[in-house]
Amino acid sequence: MIQACDPCLRRTALLGLLAGRIEIARRGGGQLRDVLALPDDELLAAVAGNKARGLAATVPALAAAQRDAARRAGLAAFCRHSDRYPARLRDDRAAPAVLFVAGRPERLAELVGEGEARPPAAAVVGTRRASPEGLEVARLLGRGLSAAGVAVVSGMALGIDGAAHDGALEAGGATVAVLAGGADVPYPLRRRRTYEQIVSRGAVVAEMPPGFHAHPWCFLARNRIIAALADATIVVEAAARSGSLVTTELALELGRDVGAVPGSVLSWRAEGVNALLRDGAALIRDARDALDLVVGLDAAARAAAEARAAGPVPAPPDLDPELAELLEAVEAGRDDVESLVGGPGAAASVQAGLMELELMGLVRRLPGGRVVRATGQAG
Repeated sequence: MIQACDPCLRRTALLGLLAGRIEIARRGGGQLRDVLALPDDELLAAVAGNKARGLAATVPALAAAQRDAARRAGLAAFCRHSDRYPARLRDDRAAPAVLFVAGRPERLAELVGEGEARPPAAAVVGTRRASPEGLEVARLLGRGLSAAGVAVVSGMALGIDGAAHDGALEAGGATVAVLAGGADVPYPLRRRRTYEQIVSRGAVVAEMPPGFHAHPWCFLARNRIIAALADATIVVEAAARSGSLVTTELALELGRDVGAVPGSVLSWRAEGVNALLRDGAALIRDARDALDLVVGLDAAARAAAEARAAGPVPAPPDLDPELAELLEAVEAGRDDVESLVGGPGAAASVQAGLMELELMGLVRRLPGGRVVRATGQAG
């Protein structure tokens, strides 16, 4: 489905042609969003120098090539003049001219739809060099938000972003990945399986042309799309200078909420998030706090009630037998490690099993070390 006009398709192609020069302009101190907000002729004049006239002569023929490339890649495309273009993106003065979509186009509309009825969405972002604890928190946030019907938006990067996507997928929900390159180019390659799952059940989106491989500035440009698509941006781990903090700055400029998961004052991974909290970001300790930020206390309470009414989250049919046995014991009322340990030296394996079940969304921990069966229908 290609709902993109020629001028918008030409703009996208022009960004691809000028990508290297835009990177040079950014390194020279130019403000990226100011550059991306320029009309085509001003953009050419600003970054192409003496090549501007020659490049301008090639622009008229680019729209048809972009349309054909999108069709060959199996991508949908919606320009900002289409009623299928996500309404949240229109809040950004430098919004992408075209959004290319890998996956079912109607699924994108369901996740970040238009008008007052559009569903809530939350961005979960953070460092690529995440700690094990950070990865666990991001996955649990992704799972909890998705299970409550909130679309999880992130950048599919290694670390926090990927863990948030994984959690959303594990909950049986859908998620939106925003890529810095073409929507048909899985990046990073180590995330190809996640990419395929998101394409199947959610949506992968990008503003750059099909087949495009990202320059460094494209990742910063991607962050503005992540911030715009979400009602709130939540940072799990981030250094003092981090692309995730750029995302929160953009979110605040767009009037969106920002939350942060606190971290140790001794960890470089927590410098950015703790600074956000100092400056007034919402404190996020778990998925309940995240739901409160995104949809409000009443809606979060309703979601929790609906989850309880739905009964236990079903276990996957291929669950490891040892984990299945542990899950049955929790269902039977054995709600702490001491009662679950079957013999000497087994405490470590029980703890590891409980953590794995928690990451899968099948159990949850309560104050005092108790463990209970998680409720709410996944899928």
